[in-house]
Amino acid sequence: MSLKFHPEEGAIVICDFSGFKKPEMIKRRPVVVVSPRFRSRSGLCTIVPLSTTKPLNRMPYHHVLHLDPPLPPPFDSVVNWVKADLLATVSFERLKMPFDGKDEEGRRRLVKRCVSTEDLDEIRECIKCVVGINRP
Repeated sequence: MSLKFHPEEGAIVICDFSGFKKPEMIKRRPVVVVSPRFRSRSGLCTIVPLSTTKPLNRMPYHHVLHLDPPLPPPFDSVVNWVKADLLATVSFERLKMPFDGKDEEGRRRLVKRCVSTEDLDEIRECIKCVVGINRP
């Protein structure tokens, strides 16, 4: 079920990128929410995707993120790479909370995860490089 609310900054949610075109992100993957909630902009939030694949050439817009404990399968890698060069603003319709199976009543056990303040600050620095605010 898609989100009906703007997640907090730093929240890790799952985004369905279907409909995007290569070399954009094109499948479901974890993302970090980087935008605050704007009252005049409902239904959208800005995210950066995570990848378990180490970049061939590490750039200033990449950041290694250690998730311990990891997210539930199939996203259960401790080491993730922030791909700030693929910053995107997406509809809440694309976003879901990660979940770890179902409880005894058949409801999904949602997993609420956020990156640390330090990691969120590093991600923001990566974004600045991407949009030309901080040139390396």
